[in-house]
Amino acid sequence: MYIPPSFVETDRSTLHDFIESHSFATLISQHDGEPFASHVPLLLDRDAGPHGRLIGHFAKANPQAETAVNQTVLAIFHGPHAYISPQWYAAQNVVPTWNFVAVHAYGRLVPIDDRDRLASVIRKTVETYEQTRATPWSLDTPDADFLGKLLNAIVGFEIEIERIEGKWKLNQNHPTERREKVIAGLNSTGHPAALSVADFMQQTRSKIDG
Repeated sequence: MYIPPSFVETDRSTLHDFIESHSFATLISQHDGEPFASHVPLLLDRDAGPHGRLIGHFAKANPQAETAVNQTVLAIFHGPHAYISPQWYAAQNVVPTWNFVAVHAYGRLVPIDDRDRLASVIRKTVETYEQTRATPWSLDTPDADFLGKLLNAIVGFEIEIERIEGKWKLNQNHPTERREKVIAGLNSTGHPAALSVADFMQQTRSKIDG
């Protein structure tokens, strides 16, 4: 993606934290000569390869389950975003913009053919998203026959990340005073996404202002 120097984020730990916190991704490949996208949760193995590894699954009926194999695919992890009004700058000759945070990860999609590994992927996925619940649901709850049918209906895959990009577009190209006004403006809306963007802006203050 296009990333001006002011907005680039390269710290591996920061990028990995973001992926784990915003793990419902848009996964893009080529299908019949056109872009094709699925929206899927992706787990991250931080320690695999130079940039980590993504692990997920498709419904077997999804065309991407077959056509994306061995392709270089793009996984987009979306963070909060918010409109920025020029009025918040309290300055002349400024324009509206949109603040947002996103991570792009590229790598070759490889299928997981081993049934036991596929079962472990599903189990880990369930445990990851159930762990914060007061009474977590377990993959052991359904009958074994039901679980077997589930595994027959899905295709697992992994993507070793070959390239990873982070874009933190948070008014870093503006003076501190203007950024503070934008943070105040975002907080004044009370909108959850705007509040999240304001939080990200607060987090970047130390990098910008020293």
